[in-house]
Amino acid sequence: MKLVPLGDRVVLKQLVAEETTKSGIILAGQAKEKPQQAEVIAVGPGGNVDGKEVTMQVKVGDNVIFSKYAGTEVKLEDEEYIVVKQSDILAIVE
Repeated sequence: MKLVPLGDRVVLKQLVAEETTKSGIILAGQAKEKPQQAEVIAVGPGGNVDGKEVTMQVKVGDNVIFSKYAGTEVKLEDEEYIVVKQSDILAIVE
């Protein structure tokens, strides 16, 4: 099964949260904050969305930073994904 986003939507797979701090302290489960960095898994076609022409600026394989409370979490075949609008993506990490 495969997720195919529509319009200006993008499917992201969040990167794994750090287990330890930079100083070496091991974090408990609740202390780990989900990172806002993710890999782009699928990109919608863009086109005319809500009366505006939208050109997709991200591509599959890009690492991006997205808004903290953006998108919809989806679980598919034991994998967790987030579906966001392209406007919720803040930057591409190069």
